[in-house]
Amino acid sequence: MSDIATGDEIFFGDSELDRATAERIAAEALAGADDGELYLEHRLSESFAFDDGRMKSASFDTARGFGLRAVSGEQTGYAHASDISAPAMRRAAETVRAVRQGSGGTMSIAPVGTNRTLYTDVNPLNEIPFADKVALLEAVDAYGRAKDPRVVQVSASLAGSWQAVEIIRADGARAGDIRPLVRFNVSVVVAKGDRRESGSHGEGGRVGYGFYMQPQNWQRAVDEALRQALVNLESVAAPAGEQTVVLASGWPGILLHEAIGHGLEGDFNRKKTSVFSGLLGEQVAARGITVVDDGTIPDRRGSLTVDDEGTPSGRTVLIEDGILKGYMQDRMNARLMGMAATGNGRRESFGHMPMPRMTNTYMMAGDRDPGEIIASVKNGLYAVNFGGGQVDITSGKFVFSCTEAYRIENGQIREPVKGATLIGTGNEVLKKVTAVGNDMALDPGVGTCGKGGQSVPVGVGQPTLKVEGLTVGGTAA
Repeated sequence: MSDIATGDEIFFGDSELDRATAERIAAEALAGADDGELYLEHRLSESFAFDDGRMKSASFDTARGFGLRAVSGEQTGYAHASDISAPAMRRAAETVRAVRQGSGGTMSIAPVGTNRTLYTDVNPLNEIPFADKVALLEAVDAYGRAKDPRVVQVSASLAGSWQAVEIIRADGARAGDIRPLVRFNVSVVVAKGDRRESGSHGEGGRVGYGFYMQPQNWQRAVDEALRQALVNLESVAAPAGEQTVVLASGWPGILLHEAIGHGLEGDFNRKKTSVFSGLLGEQVAARGITVVDDGTIPDRRGSLTVDDEGTPSGRTVLIEDGILKGYMQDRMNARLMGMAATGNGRRESFGHMPMPRMTNTYMMAGDRDPGEIIASVKNGLYAVNFGGGQVDITSGKFVFSCTEAYRIENGQIREPVKGATLIGTGNEVLKKVTAVGNDMALDPGVGTCGKGGQSVPVGVGQPTLKVEGLTVGGTAA
């Protein structure tokens, strides 16, 4: 069964509302507008948390509703409801009609749809029994505590959702998507004397729970969390000052996502509030740096068959060999900028309007061996994992904290350090990259991006990078 057929069954199969009526209401509401859509959503979600040797919480939630949007110029009328019915849609239509007067723009050009399948349509929540999910978390707890006598606490969580969406556009086009999503996390706390340190690891994607029911997979996650905790247990104060920094491949791409990716979203550039505004065709990064946003990678957390406006997702080259090539666009900002929509119109739920958002954003691999990159550093920092950070989109300034980092001395990785933060400006950091590794890797599938009060799942990635003259905040002079 196709995603649209599945959506029709979910939204119209056992309802007094039929598809023809919904299409007619949407067409009447959006007549004369520049753009818009009726967005239908049905989402099931659950989560389990295991802590202190017991099940701490278990939850289940169902969300169902629609959002109706009309766009005229830069104005947007939006109404939403959790009641998918003809009366509710008619009330919404009256609200959004207010902005359609005086419109005269044209719709943005979008990629042609395909029949590709990027991920399964299996509902993870129904995949395995409740008792098996509890047993998995119990096994994780027991395994983690038995691995090392220094382990004093193990926390594990499992979360899954199944989302069906259908989009009926102003031009009558329809699109649908069935989106599973799971995430598995482990956190381990170790103690040595009075000192306690922690480590964590998470994995996930648009897959079912089955992968994480296999012992070799969840044990690998526990082992990685324990490894990080034990590394931190031996860490010393991080040196501060301007240093050469080597960023590891994979999850450190979160710095690329935050410090650079947001600045390449269409709305910030249309409003000229990004440091990259007006720089298309200009060199904004060192030669050898290519950055893409790709929503078409199978099974990845940030991937989408179609975005939340009904545009097929795609692979957008943002920076190529250091030259700025494009922005990530939803339909409205693409239309206003005279560009093509790129499949990056995303929203948290039917209660939110879409905006330009990243999917899976990463830097392409270079030609340098990672070992050679580290060997080329006389004194510096090797940053392997990151925690939280803050970014100012207008200035590009960022601060990121390292959860796993090491001192580099004479080309050798030395002792782990604690309390290191990376401070800089996104567009300046790109120009300071002097070596790009051949080991590009994506993160394990745990990214969540916040923007405008909305959160959506994303992916990040990069190869090993050498950055000269990056400011490191630490606890040792």
